[in-house]
Amino acid sequence: MSKSRPPYPAEFRQQMVDLVHAGRTPAELAREFGCTAQSIINWVGQAAAD
Repeated sequence: MSKSRPPYPAEFRQQMVDLVHAGRTPAELAREFGCTAQSIINWVGQAAAD
């Protein structure tokens, strides 16, 4: 069974998207903030679609 955690707050997700757009990589943000790089990639993609 996979670990389940509450969703990240919208403000946090937006901050990650902004940092990627500013030139940071999802991998370094994941290490710094404790989420996964794939989550950040997904958030950036969703932000672009919105």
